[in-house]
Amino acid sequence: MVREIVSSWYCSFGKCCATGDCRVTNNITGLELELGRRLHGQHLAKDVVLKAVQGFLETPQPEKALALSFHGWSGTGKNFVARIMAEHLYQDGLKSDCVKVFISPFHFPHSKYVDIYKVQLAKQISGTVQECEQSLFIFDEAEKLHNDLLDGLKPYMDHYDSIDTVDYRRSIFLFLSNTGSNIINEVALDFWRAGRAREEITMDSLEQYLRTELLESTDEGYAHNRLLEENLIDFLVPFLPLEFRHVKLCARDAFLARGLQFTEEALDEVARMMVFVPKEEKLFSAQGCKSVSQRINYFLP
Repeated sequence: MVREIVSSWYCSFGKCCATGDCRVTNNITGLELELGRRLHGQHLAKDVVLKAVQGFLETPQPEKALALSFHGWSGTGKNFVARIMAEHLYQDGLKSDCVKVFISPFHFPHSKYVDIYKVQLAKQISGTVQECEQSLFIFDEAEKLHNDLLDGLKPYMDHYDSIDTVDYRRSIFLFLSNTGSNIINEVALDFWRAGRAREEITMDSLEQYLRTELLESTDEGYAHNRLLEENLIDFLVPFLPLEFRHVKLCARDAFLARGLQFTEEALDEVARMMVFVPKEEKLFSAQGCKSVSQRINYFLP
């Protein structure tokens, strides 16, 4: 009833289409093209995200909200994919009324205030879903979420028809974390040492290792993986470490985004500015593609 009232109010401003809320675009074709064009070195993440999101959106009545957990090193594309998702599911992208982004150290910095945060978070989630049935909630640095906040999130991702008359089963939750990156990197390195292409890495060869790593760790930073233990996470999304060639592609994109001319030598030079590990192989960029866009400033006239 509440949703219908809000929907009628919103539509009174002429912002609704014949198919529903015009704030929601759900452009899966565009999402696939953009990820294929601009997400480099992440064939697993691209495949899992596309299949998960498309399958969810095509389900007439989902049993629960969609929950995806992104794992991998900083700079490998987790925030980028979250942003691209928002831009292709909603007309106004991250600025949409339907999208809320929470950065754990910024929005929930003090453990002594966790009870206050918990109430505020519940109000934001409830209010957003009442206004926009298909809402997107992004939790960056999810490994730093307090246990009590995680407990507060669980009902919204569980198999409930409604909570206080609000149906959350059309919502999407993204959790972005650096946890699990060590095992992801180990698998990628093992493939390289065996002379196999990284594109040969499958979810079958990686997911069980990642799942075990996340579930068995006693590290405090792995607290949000309790959601995985309780089967509330629908898909683990691994982000592989990036190689020299991928950093060059990121540099190319950064030059193009600013309308700047570039040469192959310039792309090489930008990539060489990054630190590569392990010490012997120097195979993976320790920062991924993070800071690449700033480094092209060296090439400005």
